[in-house]
Amino acid sequence: MKRKWRLYLDTSVFGGVFEATEGRDAASRQVLDAALSGQAVACFSDTVVQELIDAPPRVRLLLESLPAECREEIAINHEIRALSQAYIAAGVVGPKWAEDTLHVAAATVARADAIVSWNFKHMVRLDKIRAYNAVNIAEGYGMIQIISPKEVNFDE
Repeated sequence: MKRKWRLYLDTSVFGGVFEATEGRDAASRQVLDAALSGQAVACFSDTVVQELIDAPPRVRLLLESLPAECREEIAINHEIRALSQAYIAAGVVGPKWAEDTLHVAAATVARADAIVSWNFKHMVRLDKIRAYNAVNIAEGYGMIQIISPKEVNFDE
């Protein structure tokens, strides 16, 4: 049996399902469908849950409707907070963007295969990916891939 990809989905993927700009809706839906079909596990943290509290009901329902067998919730703990702070201390992003670092730290500590995000300012950028991974290596963690939903492809 083929191993399922563990994809950490940040909040933007859930909202992206309802955003037709640049094909975000189709790409985001494809990622969620991969989880629903058993090709992937949708990983997300408490941070995603908190960020979705103020989202429109249809966006919140996407997360809530994922069956237990295709989702994995990652609790934010001391280890994740410490890694998040290490990113900020290294200047990867400023303290104002601490929630973005929590996503990266949660996915890194949980050893997700990749982070999937539409956040091109603080996450899906080569310089940011390199900076996050430099901290990960310095702190004794592995590297993390950060990709957009358009880059998720399960074709052979």
